[in-house]
Amino acid sequence: MTGVFLQARISSSRLPGKALERLENRTVLEHCMAALGYVHAERHVLLTDTESSPLFAPLADAWGFELFEGDRDDVLDRYARAAEQFDIDTVVRATGDNPLVSITLANRILSEHRTVESDYSGYLGMPLGTGVEVVSAQALMNADRHATDAYEREHVSPYIYRRPLEFRTHRPIVEPNLQSDERVTLDTVEDLARLRTLFAHLYRGLPIEVTELLHELRGMYMRHKRSA
Repeated sequence: MTGVFLQARISSSRLPGKALERLENRTVLEHCMAALGYVHAERHVLLTDTESSPLFAPLADAWGFELFEGDRDDVLDRYARAAEQFDIDTVVRATGDNPLVSITLANRILSEHRTVESDYSGYLGMPLGTGVEVVSAQALMNADRHATDAYEREHVSPYIYRRPLEFRTHRPIVEPNLQSDERVTLDTVEDLARLRTLFAHLYRGLPIEVTELLHELRGMYMRHKRSA
């Protein structure tokens, strides 16, 4: 069984409450769920902590996401326990600070993950904030048992992709027309301002796809270059 696991919490050292900031008529978290709802999976689950759960529960329910409460800081453990509870064998990992996550890229990498029978799959080269990771639950459990590094426990997947001799990894670079070093994730006040500009230009009630995003980003670059 495949599960989309979207991690989010209300606390953030750089931008507290960012998941509930608004982009047009929806919160950041809702934009994430709106897009991830199109990913081909049997379960869609919001993984959060006890502090955040009362704030997120109504949104999760409205968007058809189940709710799981786990450790606030040990996110790897949160994923492992959720995979056990929901009897998941393949996890699509997404984060609540990426409201521009791509439906197309998510479904493509999930399909490739199944085809190549990988433990870990994730595209490289696209704008930061548009991708997901796909991880086998077995690899997650292995990582949860053995990872001791704080970074690996917070970021879930590094224990796996740092060990290509131990795990089967699939990390292809996206095709040239989707390659970009742009950053559209949400960590700072400046990121939020930029995302609001992008959503004002692009959002029409449906998730924004990576091709639309790249077209707008390139246009913004050209307009800035001409005005410089």
